Amino acid sequence: MSDEPSSSVEFRREGGSTNDPPEGCRSRSGSSSSSGSLVGEAEEDYCENSPWVFIPEPMFTKIFLYLEPRDMLNAGQTCKRWNKLSRDDYIWRKYFQREFNVDTNIGLKPGAESWRSEFKRLTDNVPMVMTDVLTNHSHQVLHVSFSHNGKMFATCSKDGFVIVWNSAYPSTIRDSYDMRKLSWKYTQFSQFNQSDTLLLVSGVHFGSPHSTSGEIAVFTVQNGFRLRCRVTNRPYDIFGTWFSDQHLLSGDLHWLAHLVSSSILWLNKANQEVDSEHTPIRNQLYKFYNRNASSIRAIMVANCPWLGDEKKDEEGAEGPSTSDAAGQKPTTEDEEDDRRIGNPLSHYQMNQDQAMDNMYRAGRVFIPDIDLDFPYVPLENNDYASPIHYLDEYRREYEDSYYESSDDCLDDDDDQEDDDMSETEDLDNLCPKYLIFSTGSKTYTPHQIGFKRISSVNFPRRVDPGPSLKERIALRDRQRELEVIMREMSQEEIRLQYILQNETPPMEANWANYEAVADRFDKVDKLIDLHGHIIGMGLSPDHRYLYVNSRPWPKNYVIRNPLEPPPIAQEIDIHVIDLMTLKKVGTMLRAHKAYTPNTECFFIFLDVCDNYVASGAEDMHAYLWDRYYGVCLTKYQHDDVVNSVAFNPRDNEMLVTTSDDYEIKIWRSLSQAKKLGIQPVGKAIEFRKLKSRTTACH
Repeated sequence: MSDEPSSSVEFRREGGSTNDPPEGCRSRSGSSSSSGSLVGEAEEDYCENSPWVFIPEPMFTKIFLYLEPRDMLNAGQTCKRWNKLSRDDYIWRKYFQREFNVDTNIGLKPGAESWRSEFKRLTDNVPMVMTDVLTNHSHQVLHVSFSHNGKMFATCSKDGFVIVWNSAYPSTIRDSYDMRKLSWKYTQFSQFNQSDTLLLVSGVHFGSPHSTSGEIAVFTVQNGFRLRCRVTNRPYDIFGTWFSDQHLLSGDLHWLAHLVSSSILWLNKANQEVDSEHTPIRNQLYKFYNRNASSIRAIMVANCPWLGDEKKDEEGAEGPSTSDAAGQKPTTEDEEDDRRIGNPLSHYQMNQDQAMDNMYRAGRVFIPDIDLDFPYVPLENNDYASPIHYLDEYRREYEDSYYESSDDCLDDDDDQEDDDMSETEDLDNLCPKYLIFSTGSKTYTPHQIGFKRISSVNFPRRVDPGPSLKERIALRDRQRELEVIMREMSQEEIRLQYILQNETPPMEANWANYEAVADRFDKVDKLIDLHGHIIGMGLSPDHRYLYVNSRPWPKNYVIRNPLEPPPIAQEIDIHVIDLMTLKKVGTMLRAHKAYTPNTECFFIFLDVCDNYVASGAEDMHAYLWDRYYGVCLTKYQHDDVVNSVAFNPRDNEMLVTTSDDYEIKIWRSLSQAKKLGIQPVGKAIEFRKLKSRTTACH
């Protein structure tokens, strides 16, 4: 029996398949090539009499659960039986739940091939190693955004520059522009249009410390980095966003009375070079009422094709103002059986996962053995970031989803270079959209998410010139004469004059009473109050789910003065809102940290890709969660506040983080780093809280 270990080692050294048993076991089945030899007879006698042969599989499973995954994979190379057991999905499910702290009630992600493949994904395919550190900015880096084709990303900084980078390793500067030439104090936000031909850059003007003046600039990205247009934007934290490929949204703020204002959203042409002064370059889209010193901020647009497919009943025809979104089919008992725990996936990713699943079953995809050579750093319990908790009511599979992905509203052609699309064509056949923004009603700090449905937009083709200059001068002189006459008359005399002329006396608007002036403003379709200071928002790739960073207020806190907002927690909550129902479907409480007081609170951007959610934080780290399982997987180190994060939309295994430490860090997965032959310059901290083996085995 002492010869067996050496025989096993020699079997692997000779390059035998890991799916073949040792030679002695092959002779037991009548296929041994060493029949008649003393060595073969000894091996056959050993295999037939070894206690390992008679151990039932449940006992093997229990033994394997005491091993580390790496040790079990090594054991699986011993013989065919052990190799089959090492691939058992029950064992990998236990490993997966134990190492990644996944709730045992959460099933396998729809479209996933197995628990083993999911273990491999969270081990090898999560952005984990730092491959680049970019230090070209000379001040705090506030924001990062990717182009839709994943080939570029742009960064904004308090040094006044916007820099466009090539995302391929190693990242290099493609273009840059010093916005201080345009009297900007700094740049704060950027966004590529859908065709990746234009870049929207939002910034803050120089001015007094309390000035809210800002501006939006649009640059061409292809065939040179040129300034195309500039648009005023007030307040600056409205940021601005692309409405379509050739139109963008900006804002303006007008004070009407004490603590009362109106926010006007403008639809602007990205190309403002016109042949005639009568050709319009912008048009008012909406005018909203603001109370208690609040205003519209952080606008974004979501493409929602299901809004065009919904069946409007008598109640739903009035809009989704206070109840479920119209068109949401009632749930039957059969549908209830199909529901499962876990975050609903993006529809686009569901299709991709299903396609990959079919390829696995067809035998066209080979899954390599899991490589666990990269070390991880376990954290103490108090360092662990909390998971996302989703409502069971909204956790279901979407393989046979009736609704289509919002990708149907977008053009995914990487080679599209036609930036001369007619403005009229750009707004034709518009995909139904939601205008999304943060606002408030109880105090000036944003604590509500507002939704306004957009079905169609009418952009005038020609500006009405109105009265001529001569007519306007005559009208002004006549008004001045009337003002002089009226100043010499009593109120009763003025009233009688209007009666004699069959006119209604002008009434001064009572701006503090919304009901009295509501007809002058557009109505918000839906408001969701998060009872906390909203500091960041991000859409899922299919625009189905909205993720919101919020710093909660004390429970049951009563606001007595709108100019004195409630104190806010140091922890950041993440809320998940389903745009199909306009309801919260998940909450991650006390997820990560922020320390600034409510009067100095600033935006912490987050980003969502098909598989993961990431967010910055004020504790000098960025964090990443798995979207479906909800667990926090890793955190990324910086030397100061992490302001923004962004996934490469074409490569979920690449993440960029920006910080007040003036640095831009690029993180890639271990698999990608090996594929590209990159020597990592650092690694993130991986969250794996291993429970005791005794507990895990039960």
